[in-house]
Amino acid sequence: MAARMELDLVEISPTANPPVCKITDYKKFLYEQKIKQKEIKAKSAKIVVKEIRLGPNTDEHDFNFKLKHAMKFLEEGAKVKVEVFFRGRSIVYKDQGEIKLLQFASLLEDYGKVEKLPLLEGKRMIMIIAPKK
Repeated sequence: MAARMELDLVEISPTANPPVCKITDYKKFLYEQKIKQKEIKAKSAKIVVKEIRLGPNTDEHDFNFKLKHAMKFLEEGAKVKVEVFFRGRSIVYKDQGEIKLLQFASLLEDYGKVEKLPLLEGKRMIMIIAPKK
């Protein structure tokens, strides 16, 4: 029948019993599949990670300024990566950096939850906060 109509016989579902086939133009079938894949990809959730850098001796005003940015990012649905960067000899103040991160997390409790607790990696202490649903 497909040859008579000058079209292709395309196997739609080979695992079904009996296998499902369709008489159609194969190029058109491939094009439609490609379009469906694009739509699925567009609808899938994209995870955005915003980064905020602090120092172990960040003042209260700067801290609050960055806190407001983090609140905005979490409301938009992005994850926030908060980082305390230790320069030079400030690595001695690891405890201050951890206190800053935990304070940051406690103030953002209404907007997001801590996904990854503060962890020291080289000269950086990192914490990740995910938005609440």
